[in-house]
Amino acid sequence: MGKTVRIGLIGAGGNTRYRHIPGFKAVPGVELVAVCNRTPASGEKVAREFGIGRVAESWRAIVEAPDIDAVCIGTWPNLHGKLAVAALRAGKHVLTEARMARNLAEAEMMLAESKLHPNLVAQIVPAPMSLPFDATVADLLAGGELGTLREVHLTATTDGVADSAQPLSWRQDLTLSGKNTLHLGIYYEMILRWLGRGVTSLVADAAIFTKERRDEDGVPQTTTIPESLTVLGAYADGARLVAHFSGVERAAPRSEIRLNGSKAGLRLDLAKGELGLTAAGQPEKLVSIAPEKRGAWRVEADFIDSIREGKPVTLTDFATGVRYMQFTEAVWESWNAGGARVTI
Repeated sequence: MGKTVRIGLIGAGGNTRYRHIPGFKAVPGVELVAVCNRTPASGEKVAREFGIGRVAESWRAIVEAPDIDAVCIGTWPNLHGKLAVAALRAGKHVLTEARMARNLAEAEMMLAESKLHPNLVAQIVPAPMSLPFDATVADLLAGGELGTLREVHLTATTDGVADSAQPLSWRQDLTLSGKNTLHLGIYYEMILRWLGRGVTSLVADAAIFTKERRDEDGVPQTTTIPESLTVLGAYADGARLVAHFSGVERAAPRSEIRLNGSKAGLRLDLAKGELGLTAAGQPEKLVSIAPEKRGAWRVEADFIDSIREGKPVTLTDFATGVRYMQFTEAVWESWNAGGARVTI
């Protein structure tokens, strides 16, 4: 155990309560000092449930507290930029929930500020679904098992917004979620890990089927974030990206990534937790993941290790966050320009 690391929590939604708080509690020498939630009452509830010392009335009280070393930001994306920059300027390490920000400008602001504080850790919660498979996929690609990459297919569909009577959620509110659309950014982050490069241009089309939804007060609001989205992208080496995301799927939901190469194809079924490899002319074979290669959730432990030992952030640093926000922004621009090709 290294030095005690004292954490302040800003925002204590589902992921913070389910993952971050237990994750920090499992690391020796980590103290959860204070929490600030949307209301004092909800903050008190979280503090009682998890034995957190005090409830702060505002996020500034967390950021400015002299007895806090690091801040965990669990708010909606609308506050990520403001809170991350304020915390870094106050000398605090930052772990922020994904998506990185509402838009590329805010993400770039966060990255620029982090570069001014190289002694502070700046980390984003990573896309978790592919963690068990990342190292194995990287090995297959590095070993040339697929040959020359030709296509990348991303598919993520649910019925999350299929019901037109469903009220407006924060994920459909441009002021809260920003240009983060469906599962777009989280899937792109996963393939960035595998390929180490992104597309250089893209075209996108999208649809909003329910033009208006009621907010939490029952007031009708215009829907601004797409409910169905398709992207065609191009890599510098000629490979193609084909991506489809939907919240209006009425058949069985799909959650899959496919890589098609000149020698073989790779299929990751995220719903089933299966990785399949198909060599040319052969039936698919499930890939066995060696125990030492099977990644797992250790976000909070990695964050503390980076603070104590200076380990570089790999899952996920602010520079990578900006890369997936560049993609998200380009998709938004293309859709709003009627499907025009956008260069990244």
